[in-house]
Amino acid sequence: MKFVSWNVNGIRAAVTKDFKQIFADIDADFFCVQETKVQAGQIDLSFPGYTSYWNYAERKGYSGTAIFCRPQPLAESYTLDGQDFKEGRSVALEFDDFYLVTVYTPNIQAELARSAFRQQWDDAFLAYMKKLDSKKPVIICGDFNVARHDIDLKYPDEARGTAGFSDQERLCFERLINAGFTDTFRHLHPDATGIYSWWSYQNFARKRNDGWRIDYFLVSNRIADRVAGAEILTKIKGSDHAPVVLILNT
Repeated sequence: MKFVSWNVNGIRAAVTKDFKQIFADIDADFFCVQETKVQAGQIDLSFPGYTSYWNYAERKGYSGTAIFCRPQPLAESYTLDGQDFKEGRSVALEFDDFYLVTVYTPNIQAELARSAFRQQWDDAFLAYMKKLDSKKPVIICGDFNVARHDIDLKYPDEARGTAGFSDQERLCFERLINAGFTDTFRHLHPDATGIYSWWSYQNFARKRNDGWRIDYFLVSNRIADRVAGAEILTKIKGSDHAPVVLILNT
Protein backbone atom coordinates (compact mmCIF):
# COMPACT_ATOMS: atom_id res chain seq x y z
CA MET A 1 0.00 0.00 0.00
CA LYS A 2 1.24 3.45 -0.89
CA PHE A 3 0.46 6.47 1.26
CA VAL A 4 1.32 10.11 0.53
CA SER A 5 1.05 13.17 2.76
CA TRP A 6 1.51 16.73 1.50
CA ASN A 7 0.97 20.15 3.02
CA VAL A 8 -0.11 21.92 -0.17
CA ASN A 9 -0.32 25.41 1.39
CA GLY A 10 -3.59 26.10 -0.40
CA ILE A 11 -5.18 23.44 -2.59
CA ARG A 12 -6.47 25.95 -5.15
CA ALA A 13 -2.97 27.35 -5.60
CA ALA A 14 -1.55 23.81 -5.80
CA VAL A 15 -3.96 22.93 -8.61
CA THR A 16 -2.44 25.77 -10.67
CA LYS A 17 1.01 24.24 -10.02
CA ASP A 18 0.39 20.78 -11.50
CA PHE A 19 -1.19 19.15 -8.43
CA LYS A 20 -3.43 16.96 -10.60
CA GLN A 21 -0.50 15.65 -12.62
CA ILE A 22 1.61 15.10 -9.50
CA PHE A 23 -1.30 13.23 -7.92
CA ALA A 24 -1.61 10.99 -10.98
CA ASP A 25 2.13 10.40 -11.26
CA ILE A 26 2.54 9.39 -7.62
CA ASP A 27 -0.35 6.92 -7.95
CA ALA A 28 -0.94 6.41 -4.23
CA ASP A 29 -3.67 4.34 -2.63
CA PHE A 30 -4.11 7.06 0.00
CA PHE A 31 -3.28 10.72 -0.63
CA CYS A 32 -3.54 13.02 2.39
CA VAL A 33 -3.32 16.81 2.20
CA GLN A 34 -3.03 19.54 4.79
CA GLU A 35 -3.56 23.30 4.77
CA THR A 36 -6.17 23.11 2.03
CA LYS A 37 -7.42 26.63 2.86
CA VAL A 38 -10.86 26.10 1.33
CA GLN A 39 -14.47 25.92 2.41
CA ALA A 40 -17.07 23.48 1.16
CA GLY A 41 -18.00 24.25 -2.42
CA GLN A 42 -14.94 26.39 -3.18
CA ILE A 43 -13.21 23.75 -5.27
CA ASP A 44 -14.38 20.86 -7.42
CA LEU A 45 -11.53 18.37 -7.19
CA SER A 46 -11.97 14.66 -7.76
CA PHE A 47 -10.01 11.78 -9.22
CA PRO A 48 -11.34 8.58 -10.87
CA GLY A 49 -11.31 5.68 -8.45
CA TYR A 50 -10.88 7.87 -5.34
CA THR A 51 -13.30 9.10 -2.71
CA SER A 52 -12.40 12.27 -0.82
CA TYR A 53 -13.02 13.25 2.80
CA TRP A 54 -12.62 16.91 3.74
CA ASN A 55 -12.46 18.76 7.04
CA TYR A 56 -12.89 22.52 6.70
CA ALA A 57 -11.94 25.22 9.17
CA GLU A 58 -14.63 27.64 10.26
CA ARG A 59 -12.28 30.51 9.40
CA LYS A 60 -12.12 31.12 5.66
CA GLY A 61 -8.83 30.59 3.87
CA TYR A 62 -7.29 28.80 6.84
CA SER A 63 -6.05 25.35 7.77
CA GLY A 64 -8.10 22.37 6.50
CA THR A 65 -7.29 18.73 5.76
CA ALA A 66 -8.44 16.04 3.35
CA ILE A 67 -7.85 12.43 2.36
CA PHE A 68 -8.30 10.92 -1.11
CA CYS A 69 -8.41 7.13 -0.97
CA ARG A 70 -9.18 4.15 -3.16
CA PRO A 71 -10.47 1.76 -0.46
CA GLN A 72 -13.77 2.66 1.14
CA PRO A 73 -13.49 3.30 4.88
CA LEU A 74 -15.74 1.76 7.49
CA ALA A 75 -16.11 5.06 9.33
CA GLU A 76 -14.83 8.63 9.32
CA SER A 77 -14.20 11.24 12.01
CA TYR A 78 -13.39 14.94 11.93
CA THR A 79 -12.86 15.63 15.64
CA LEU A 80 -10.43 14.39 18.28
CA ASP A 81 -12.72 11.90 19.97
CA GLY A 82 -15.50 14.48 20.09
CA GLN A 83 -13.30 17.50 20.81
CA ASP A 84 -13.87 19.91 17.95
CA PHE A 85 -11.27 22.67 17.62
CA LYS A 86 -13.17 24.25 14.70
CA GLU A 87 -10.00 24.52 12.58
CA GLY A 88 -10.37 21.50 10.28
CA ARG A 89 -7.09 20.03 11.41
CA SER A 90 -7.66 16.28 11.17
CA VAL A 91 -9.41 13.51 9.29
CA ALA A 92 -9.50 9.97 10.65
CA LEU A 93 -10.68 7.03 8.56
CA GLU A 94 -11.21 3.51 9.83
CA PHE A 95 -10.46 0.52 7.62
CA ASP A 96 -10.60 -3.22 8.29
CA ASP A 97 -7.06 -3.53 9.60
CA PHE A 98 -5.98 0.00 10.53
CA TYR A 99 -6.89 3.63 11.10
CA LEU A 100 -5.49 6.37 8.86
CA VAL A 101 -5.24 9.83 10.41
CA THR A 102 -4.00 12.98 8.70
CA VAL A 103 -3.21 16.01 10.83
CA TYR A 104 -2.22 19.63 10.47
CA THR A 105 -0.87 20.45 13.91
CA PRO A 106 -1.34 24.06 15.07
CA ASN A 107 1.66 26.34 14.68
CA ILE A 108 2.81 27.59 18.07
CA GLN A 109 3.62 30.94 16.38
CA ALA A 110 6.31 33.52 17.01
CA GLU A 111 7.42 33.91 20.63
CA LEU A 112 5.37 30.76 21.34
CA ALA A 113 2.26 32.95 21.48
CA ARG A 114 -0.12 30.03 20.93
CA SER A 115 1.57 27.64 23.34
CA ALA A 116 -1.52 27.10 25.51
CA PHE A 117 -3.65 26.15 22.53
CA ARG A 118 -0.87 23.97 21.13
CA GLN A 119 -0.60 22.12 24.44
CA GLN A 120 -4.35 21.57 24.55
CA TRP A 121 -4.27 20.23 21.01
CA ASP A 122 -1.28 17.97 21.62
CA ASP A 123 -2.88 16.50 24.75
CA ALA A 124 -6.15 15.79 22.94
CA PHE A 125 -4.41 14.36 19.90
CA LEU A 126 -2.23 12.05 22.00
CA ALA A 127 -5.23 10.74 23.94
CA TYR A 128 -7.15 10.08 20.72
CA MET A 129 -4.25 8.29 19.01
CA LYS A 130 -3.78 6.07 22.07
CA LYS A 131 -7.47 5.23 22.04
CA LEU A 132 -7.41 4.30 18.35
CA ASP A 133 -4.21 2.33 18.78
CA SER A 134 -5.84 0.25 21.52
CA LYS A 135 -8.30 -1.04 18.89
CA LYS A 136 -6.15 -1.57 15.80
CA PRO A 137 -2.91 -0.21 14.30
CA VAL A 138 -2.80 3.48 13.36
CA ILE A 139 -1.05 5.25 10.50
CA ILE A 140 -0.63 8.96 11.24
CA CYS A 141 0.62 11.50 8.73
CA GLY A 142 0.82 15.20 8.24
CA ASP A 143 2.48 18.46 9.12
CA PHE A 144 3.31 18.27 12.83
CA ASN A 145 4.94 21.72 12.86
CA VAL A 146 7.95 20.48 14.82
CA ALA A 147 11.42 19.24 13.94
CA ARG A 148 12.16 16.24 16.10
CA HIS A 149 15.97 16.28 16.53
CA ASP A 150 18.95 18.44 15.60
CA ILE A 151 19.44 16.26 12.53
CA ASP A 152 16.00 17.32 11.29
CA LEU A 153 16.83 20.94 10.47
CA LYS A 154 19.71 22.86 8.90
CA TYR A 155 20.54 25.20 11.78
CA PRO A 156 19.38 23.65 15.07
CA ASP A 157 21.42 25.91 17.34
CA GLU A 158 19.88 29.04 15.85
CA ALA A 159 16.35 27.60 15.99
CA ARG A 160 16.47 26.10 19.47
CA GLY A 161 13.65 27.40 21.66
CA THR A 162 11.78 29.03 18.79
CA ALA A 163 8.55 27.98 17.07
CA GLY A 164 8.95 24.54 15.56
CA PHE A 165 11.91 23.62 17.75
CA SER A 166 10.84 24.57 21.26
CA ASP A 167 11.14 22.21 24.21
CA GLN A 168 7.35 22.11 24.55
CA GLU A 169 6.73 21.03 20.98
CA ARG A 170 9.51 18.48 20.91
CA LEU A 171 8.46 16.97 24.24
CA CYS A 172 4.87 16.59 23.04
CA PHE A 173 6.04 14.89 19.87
CA GLU A 174 8.20 12.47 21.85
CA ARG A 175 5.22 11.70 24.08
CA LEU A 176 3.45 10.51 20.95
CA ILE A 177 6.43 8.42 19.88
CA ASN A 178 6.75 6.92 23.36
CA ALA A 179 3.05 6.03 23.36
CA GLY A 180 3.84 3.34 20.81
CA PHE A 181 4.54 4.93 17.43
CA THR A 182 7.45 4.74 14.99
CA ASP A 183 8.84 7.63 12.95
CA THR A 184 9.01 5.74 9.66
CA PHE A 185 11.56 7.95 7.93
CA ARG A 186 14.03 7.62 10.80
CA HIS A 187 13.18 3.92 11.07
CA LEU A 188 14.62 3.38 7.59
CA HIS A 189 17.06 6.31 7.45
CA PRO A 190 18.37 6.74 11.01
CA ASP A 191 21.41 8.84 10.09
CA ALA A 192 20.30 10.62 6.91
CA THR A 193 21.11 14.33 6.91
CA GLY A 194 20.10 17.23 4.70
CA ILE A 195 16.71 15.73 3.82
CA TYR A 196 13.89 18.09 4.76
CA SER A 197 10.18 18.52 4.06
CA TRP A 198 9.70 22.29 4.50
CA TRP A 199 11.62 25.39 3.46
CA SER A 200 10.77 29.03 4.06
CA TYR A 201 9.86 31.09 1.02
CA GLN A 202 12.35 33.70 2.23
CA ASN A 203 16.05 34.09 1.39
CA PHE A 204 16.10 31.33 -1.25
CA ALA A 205 15.87 28.76 1.55
CA ARG A 206 14.87 25.88 -0.69
CA LYS A 207 17.62 26.58 -3.19
CA ARG A 208 20.12 26.55 -0.32
CA ASN A 209 18.37 23.55 1.30
CA ASP A 210 17.90 25.55 4.50
CA GLY A 211 15.06 23.28 5.58
CA TRP A 212 13.23 21.49 8.35
CA ARG A 213 11.75 18.00 8.55
CA ILE A 214 8.32 18.68 10.07
CA ASP A 215 6.14 16.34 7.96
CA TYR A 216 5.96 12.74 9.11
CA PHE A 217 4.45 9.32 8.75
CA LEU A 218 4.10 7.52 12.07
CA VAL A 219 2.85 3.97 12.47
CA SER A 220 1.97 1.83 15.46
CA ASN A 221 5.08 0.02 16.61
CA ARG A 222 3.50 -3.37 16.01
CA ILE A 223 3.37 -2.77 12.24
CA ALA A 224 6.75 -1.04 11.92
CA ASP A 225 8.20 -4.24 10.45
CA ARG A 226 5.82 -3.78 7.51
CA VAL A 227 7.38 -0.45 6.50
CA ALA A 228 9.00 -1.06 3.12
CA GLY A 229 9.63 2.54 2.11
CA ALA A 230 9.70 6.01 3.64
CA GLU A 231 10.80 8.93 1.50
CA ILE A 232 10.52 12.69 1.11
CA LEU A 233 10.00 13.80 -2.50
CA THR A 234 12.18 16.89 -2.27
CA LYS A 235 12.23 17.54 -6.01
CA ILE A 236 8.47 18.07 -6.23
CA LYS A 237 7.53 21.74 -6.11
CA GLY A 238 4.11 23.38 -5.86
CA SER A 239 4.26 24.17 -2.14
CA ASP A 240 6.78 25.19 0.51
CA HIS A 241 6.47 21.56 1.69
CA ALA A 242 7.49 18.37 -0.10
CA PRO A 243 5.28 15.28 -0.26
CA VAL A 244 6.14 12.50 2.16
CA VAL A 245 5.69 8.85 1.14
CA LEU A 246 5.11 5.63 3.05
CA ILE A 247 5.12 2.15 1.51
CA LEU A 248 3.56 -0.47 3.76
CA ASN A 249 3.58 -4.18 3.02
CA THR A 250 0.18 -5.81 3.30
